[in-house]
Amino acid sequence: MKYSQQLAPHLLAISVVLALSPSAASAAQSEKAPPSDEEIETITISGRYTVSENVDTATGLGLTLQETPQSVSIITSSRIQDQALDTIVDTVLNAPGVARTEVDNVRNTLSSRGFEITNYQIDGVPLSWSLAADSGETIQDVSIYERVEFVRGATGLLTGVGDPSASINLVRKKASMTELTGHFTAAAGRWKNHEFQADVANGLNSDGSLRGRFVAKYEAGESYEDYFEQDTTVLYGVLEQDLGYQTLLRVGASYQNNDPTSPTWGALPSFYTDGSKIKWDRSKSTAADWTRWETTGTNIFANLEHSLDNGWQLKINYNHLKYEQETRLLYLFGAMDRETGSGIGTSPLKSDGDSIQDSVDIQLQGDYPLFARHHEFVLGALYSEQSADTLSYAALTNVALPVENFYNWDSHFPQPEWADTSTVSMDLDTTQKGLYAATRVHVSDAFKVIAGARLASWQREGVSYGTPTDFGDDGELIPYLGALYDISDQHRLYASYTSIFQPQNAQDRNGEFLEPVEGTNIEVGLKSRFLDDRLHTAVSFFKIEQDNLAQPDIGFEIPGNPNSQASFAAEGATSEGFEIEIVGQPVEGWNIHAGYSYFDAEDANDVAVNTDQPRKQLKLFTTYQFVDTLPELTIGGGVNWQDEIYSINGSNRLEQDAYALTSLMARYAFNDNLNAQLNVNNLFDETYYTQIGFFNQYRYGTPRNMELRVTYSF
Repeated sequence: MKYSQQLAPHLLAISVVLALSPSAASAAQSEKAPPSDEEIETITISGRYTVSENVDTATGLGLTLQETPQSVSIITSSRIQDQALDTIVDTVLNAPGVARTEVDNVRNTLSSRGFEITNYQIDGVPLSWSLAADSGETIQDVSIYERVEFVRGATGLLTGVGDPSASINLVRKKASMTELTGHFTAAAGRWKNHEFQADVANGLNSDGSLRGRFVAKYEAGESYEDYFEQDTTVLYGVLEQDLGYQTLLRVGASYQNNDPTSPTWGALPSFYTDGSKIKWDRSKSTAADWTRWETTGTNIFANLEHSLDNGWQLKINYNHLKYEQETRLLYLFGAMDRETGSGIGTSPLKSDGDSIQDSVDIQLQGDYPLFARHHEFVLGALYSEQSADTLSYAALTNVALPVENFYNWDSHFPQPEWADTSTVSMDLDTTQKGLYAATRVHVSDAFKVIAGARLASWQREGVSYGTPTDFGDDGELIPYLGALYDISDQHRLYASYTSIFQPQNAQDRNGEFLEPVEGTNIEVGLKSRFLDDRLHTAVSFFKIEQDNLAQPDIGFEIPGNPNSQASFAAEGATSEGFEIEIVGQPVEGWNIHAGYSYFDAEDANDVAVNTDQPRKQLKLFTTYQFVDTLPELTIGGGVNWQDEIYSINGSNRLEQDAYALTSLMARYAFNDNLNAQLNVNNLFDETYYTQIGFFNQYRYGTPRNMELRVTYSF
């Protein structure tokens, strides 16, 4: 394995040199015959919620959704516009088969098929959240992205690890327009929320070979939670230069700053001292008037795409990511006396830190002739370095000062005096390397096989809250196998298999890091097209088996890390289930995206795992434009339903019954340039939890709210 790892970069270099060689290109062209009609995948896309572009998120081969042997859902720019979605979490809440748990105002954990999502990509390049995603990554604004792609199931071929949940790919907006185009939007909503957004693109020289695009957004307002106010700034710029007709250079940068006032750290106390559950108003907050949790994310990137003479394509991507956070927080905990409101303890925190990641991804993609057919091939390599540092400042006063009566909490709680000097809480360096290759072999016109593997290395060292850290694996081989068979022109069967290898940050009650999660992921399904390609459906069945899955070790913290949750490794964890998705435009003007998902997850002792994640979910959103009678008007609505969830912490059990959230929208175009749109969320004002059980706490979801936005396009 060590020899393979040393050989891997040389194999990649040889392949690139051969592909760039004129003699190699000429030889390939002399052998290459035009593909037959049977070998060309022709898909006509119709509707606002589907895409015509090929996607690289799962295999790197640039396949259509119908050709990809996994479950793939896309939240398009039109869907983002119709539902007025703001953040990555908003897209998760509306995408089939994925869920979120809201820890507090900044942190969210995302999940699919019963397991946490730890992988994400930007333009197909795998990147890492900051540790614990406490730098605001999940609340990033999506105004700078063209669409958000969700590949459910293990994606170890491209993302570096075989996480069995899902991978989220954020596709940046491009500067492809040569004429002035764009829009300005102003919006206002409940709780004094308001936002302003601009998106402008244009050619920057006479022949359009240099193009630019700029996106800016500002959003501010209050919340249904007492004391909390948000303030968000988003900036994005990208330049594209055609370096001849075969080469494209793209450079750009993005900046996102979230600076909330009085955010919570954690959620609401759940139990009285007599063991009965506390019911709070939805506006109740544990924040103090001095708490802050500012997060800033900066991304500088460069992409080079070169089409070779033999039809192959070379892509080189560089990303520099920096996430920063500055916090002054107050954590409230404990059981409360029913009569006096006493019993709630406090734990203050002041810290700052950053997570810096540099990564380079190289990919060579093309096709080759074999046995009178043409087959696709991709070869790629990734190198990534990430450093994460957190400094903490000790509280010199008001340490563990109790709350006298939480019934009377009004956010006025004395802020501690903080030490002038800091201590290192976390100093971790993570290095990831990977070489991957895959091919799609056309066995016949109807039968195709995808085979590939990734040779991955992952290493982390440093210190985490007093615990020395040095773990990882070198030369781990992650195989991938897929097959597709066309029953007819409309229906395609598929199957895929990959292994699971996931290093994890979870620590046990002694502070030791758990061993990597290992296992297998199998999926079979049917993808179909109806109504002259206007409606696409997908049905999938999956089975996931893994060992060393981190589960909460109830009642234990990680030594030296206050308000943390220790974990233990569950063996033989299995998740089985199915998913159904429908997307398209059945008739002119009517767009629909619907999905239903179900899974059952247990360990080797038949004990349910991750019970705070919904087993069943139904997500539906649809719009209709009155194209014949009143084309200026579009109306729509949706329902997001999930079944009951629960968590057990010792003798305490928290439950969330099944619930449904209903949304409505309407848009009226006054002319070709100006339109107004109204969105109503949680129409029936459902009371529900977005988190239960984290240290015997729970968090309410957002009550009914509405927003009116006006957009001028040009």
